[in-house]
Amino acid sequence: MKWSELFSSSVGKKLVMGLTGLFLVSFLVVHAGINACIWANDNGEMFNKAAHFMAATVVIKVMEIGLFLGIFIHMLQGLQLVFLNRSRRKQGYAVELGTKGSTWYSRSMGLLGTLLLLFLILHWSDFWVPAKITHTINETEINGVIMHDMYAKMLNTFQGQPLVVAAYVLGCISLFWHLLHGFQSAFRTLGVHNPRYNDLLNKLG
Repeated sequence: MKWSELFSSSVGKKLVMGLTGLFLVSFLVVHAGINACIWANDNGEMFNKAAHFMAATVVIKVMEIGLFLGIFIHMLQGLQLVFLNRSRRKQGYAVELGTKGSTWYSRSMGLLGTLLLLFLILHWSDFWVPAKITHTINETEINGVIMHDMYAKMLNTFQGQPLVVAAYVLGCISLFWHLLHGFQSAFRTLGVHNPRYNDLLNKLG
């Protein structure tokens, strides 16, 4: 495949989707690990330290730029593949295969991706924008270091706001179905497809 076909051909788009998807999964694992610090039962000290480390480290800041680029490219290529598939199959199958041909979530990656984008916009507006742009998050001091009190911000965002909680739960459910297909699909696109590993990849996804 020529480099010029990487963003233009169907195979190239799927390859980019797979690579950017796995990159985003790696970030997701780190992000989920940091969020798990809220259960440390230390009034948010561990969570605030971890959040401050991610915000203050130069390498992480550079990777954050790559994260936004990865999200944009993944989203753009995904939308192009959805429209490309629809244009190539203007007429549906003569016999409806249902889940025998594919799962509903594999056929709904465009919808799930759109829901995730809306979820990300909500998440950014709740935490990233106040921390990075408007600087409206209160500060706290831990071991002589001044940092954003992200733990208090988290509590204020979710406590007593069932609609916000419901939106985040919906976002996590959409992410679950998106990863259930996308994770193993990315490895398949990269050529990792073997009956011995497929079940493991599905469970990891």
